[in-house]
Amino acid sequence: MDRKTAIWVGLSVGSVVGQFVPSLWGASLFSVTPVIFSAIGGFLGIWIGYTYGQ
Repeated sequence: MDRKTAIWVGLSVGSVVGQFVPSLWGASLFSVTPVIFSAIGGFLGIWIGYTYGQ
């Protein structure tokens, strides 16, 4: 898998997983917390995809 594809997959999966993490402790999906965790998951996914694609 080339680097660009790995980064996009990491971004997509990381942001989706990050969005649902706050629901584990009962936070609403319509609040600011899932947006923040989605951004964090997206950045982590980009980092993992970048390192995997090398």
